[in-house]
Amino acid sequence: MKLRLPVKLLTVALLSSALSIGCAAQQAKESSTATASPEATAAIAGASAAIKKAKANDWIWRDTEKFLKQAQAAADKGDTATAVKLANKAKFQAEAAVIQYNHEMSISRGF
Repeated sequence: MKLRLPVKLLTVALLSSALSIGCAAQQAKESSTATASPEATAAIAGASAAIKKAKANDWIWRDTEKFLKQAQAAADKGDTATAVKLANKAKFQAEAAVIQYNHEMSISRGF
């Protein structure tokens, strides 16, 4: 009977500490997103829009989305130059995929 109270207190203490650790981890994640520069954020947004257009045609190149993910990771780390470079590469590939799609659709195959 006397053992129940310490077990309950220990359980409450563990749950409270787990909750506070979880909240601290969330704050760290939010603050790392805030380190992205405006240039990187704009480049990533432009690449995302271009990728959305390419996906609407169901015609996207293999590595385009991989470059966007790498750009986002670089921006989260604060590496603006790498983030912008990778985002621009992803945007170029997405725009080229749309051009390629339009070209392929304009060709009469005669089948």
